[in-house]
Amino acid sequence: MNIFTGELVGTFLLIILGNGVVANVVLNKTKGNSSGWIVITFGWAMAVFVGVFVSSKASGAHLNPAVTVALAWLGKINSNTIPQYLGGQLLGAMLGQAGVWLAYRQHYLATDDTGLKLATFSTAPAIRSPLNNMLTELIGTFILILTVLFIIAPANSLGALDALPVAFIVLGIGLSLGGPTGYAINPVRDFGPRLMHAILPIGKKGPSDWGYAWVPIVGPIIGAVLAAIVFQCLN
Repeated sequence: MNIFTGELVGTFLLIILGNGVVANVVLNKTKGNSSGWIVITFGWAMAVFVGVFVSSKASGAHLNPAVTVALAWLGKINSNTIPQYLGGQLLGAMLGQAGVWLAYRQHYLATDDTGLKLATFSTAPAIRSPLNNMLTELIGTFILILTVLFIIAPANSLGALDALPVAFIVLGIGLSLGGPTGYAINPVRDFGPRLMHAILPIGKKGPSDWGYAWVPIVGPIIGAVLAAIVFQCLN
């Protein structure tokens, strides 16, 4: 696989498994309905493990524009490859979300709450306060990127098995910092599925909340750059 294909496949797996667990928990008449936040955080951690493990050899398994931005800032990837990374991530996220919709199509029809339907696509704050929500996303992404940079450092790297500690980091962020915003910590994880929410014929789906969409893009990007700067200072 090349970079574009690796990112596409990895992000597809990330989203279909990650948002798939959200759909299982919040949509009506599923086997996992109302199983709670712990199930969601563990499901997302497993989604990260699978996506990173599968795509690590092909592309380095960024699966997240924040990772790509941080590595580009540090000069660890060629700037000419950035469009391949971002393009693969966006298309993979959109296809992964289409898979979630197809798998749970009957349950979307059985669910009247438009907010719950949107939650299976994109994040939303528990208390809407854009600047504070952005700060939460910035902090979560800062922790993610800083720790990932240490994990992939040559002295520490386990190769494809780096997927395991990265999954644990995402689990920890979800359990500790996920409550205020749903921990997007990944611009394409939110934007790609949100775009699919606007496109797909879900039925009684309500608005896609584009007014909030900038928060899980700007917060993670700033957090990623700050993490890269701190990593440089520490090394």
